[in-house]
Amino acid sequence: MILTLTVNPAIDRTVITDRINYEDRVYVRSSFEQAGGKGINAALVVQGLGAPVLALATSGGPTGKLLAELLQVSGLPIALIPIRNAIRRNLTVSDLQGLTIKLDETGPEISPAEEKRIERMTRERLDGAKWLLLCGSLPPGMSPDFYARLIRIAREKNVRTLLDTGGEALRLGLAARPAMVKPNRQEAERLLERPLLTRQHSLEALQEISRMGAEMVVLSLGSDGAMGVSGGGSGNGSYHAHAPEIKLACPIGAGDALAATVVWSLAQGHTFPEALQWGVAAGTAAAATAGTSFASFTETQQLRERVHVEELAS
Repeated sequence: MILTLTVNPAIDRTVITDRINYEDRVYVRSSFEQAGGKGINAALVVQGLGAPVLALATSGGPTGKLLAELLQVSGLPIALIPIRNAIRRNLTVSDLQGLTIKLDETGPEISPAEEKRIERMTRERLDGAKWLLLCGSLPPGMSPDFYARLIRIAREKNVRTLLDTGGEALRLGLAARPAMVKPNRQEAERLLERPLLTRQHSLEALQEISRMGAEMVVLSLGSDGAMGVSGGGSGNGSYHAHAPEIKLACPIGAGDALAATVVWSLAQGHTFPEALQWGVAAGTAAAATAGTSFASFTETQQLRERVHVEELAS
């Protein structure tokens, strides 16, 4: 089983417009609401790939009630962790040309007692799990080392961990030695405090982040696909999976699909470059669909054949 944790879920409202224009009227073509949060997105991807999954997520207030209703419709196996304050709402505006604006709330204040409850409920569900996916931002009030603590707890139970977050939670989580981290370019730049302007810059960043504690690092690069390193940051086992050209619809959720599919592929026994190829295929397929939507196994499998994986010299 793959277990995901979302401590900062959301109700994601997506608005599709004919165009995005800052000086003229814009017409709404459609709008819809979905259960959101990186861990929930990852769990939906794993479910679509046909693997057993359980999503843990916090839930509070009227938005938490709506989250439960939306997830019940999806059929996703989920365990909700009650909190006092209402979970957040996010707004995404996308036009027909693929331009996207995303407005995210920071999330509810989490009390120390609620943090302990989240940790306890996650620990209780590690038995039988092969991977634990720690996904998304930490809401206000949570300890910045929260993910780091769970990584250590999971290792004691022989559960591998993926960390998909940014900022101080990423830095502290790396020190706990997760099996994999998946920053995007902006998160990696903030972590290393320098711009990544070239592919060589990205390769050096992969190796440096790996030396900070991660066994595997996947750096998502949007339309450029993803780069990955496996094996301790020595430069051996470094790859660039090139994404095929598509008509972009909405990039939101593409990184979540990438991360979840890489983990799913590794859990199936595939090699790291094969997993990177699967992940880029899933992320590309997600970016080609409106809103936070994910491709089926068959669609991802077909697109995988168009993803070229290049081994990089050290």
